[in-house]
Amino acid sequence: MNLLFALTVLAVLVLWTPSASIAEDIMIDDFKSQPETRWRFIADTVMGGVSTGKVSFLEENGEPHARMTGSVSTRNNGGFIQFRMKLPSPLPKSAVGLRLVVRGNDQRYFMHLRTSWTLLPWQYYQAGFEVSREWSEVRFPFEAFKASGSLLRTVPRPENLKSVGIVAFGRDHEAEIDVREVSYY
Repeated sequence: MNLLFALTVLAVLVLWTPSASIAEDIMIDDFKSQPETRWRFIADTVMGGVSTGKVSFLEENGEPHARMTGSVSTRNNGGFIQFRMKLPSPLPKSAVGLRLVVRGNDQRYFMHLRTSWTLLPWQYYQAGFEVSREWSEVRFPFEAFKASGSLLRTVPRPENLKSVGIVAFGRDHEAEIDVREVSYY
């Protein structure tokens, strides 16, 4: 009788326990198929700055990735280089955050998000992160992103996301960052 009771309790627990307590990562881009058609490089030269750089799509040990390199200069009111991807469709409302697999030159970089409400070029949501010489995973809950101005919502809504950018920003430095995966969870 005790065995039957224990099995019944176990069955109830299994059936009533939520199976998605940890959100699964859903790939946005892994740079495997023609990433140059989705990602574009942008520098502060669009507004008179003098920063220079490029994005390259490479493969190492069978793993494709993007590499952004360049010189970020704050001269002439500049100070950024980035590579950005327009999202093919909005993320689901249930998305909690974004995830990168990255490495680089031991510097601080940023992820910028644009939404249907970031209409002006200087409007975005930003979250900073550090990279090392080894591949590592970085997770960004949407609450970690800071709005560039007071006219934007405090926290971006996943269903309003339009683009994702990887940015070297805000100070004079040499940039080198590799990105192997961009996903959401």
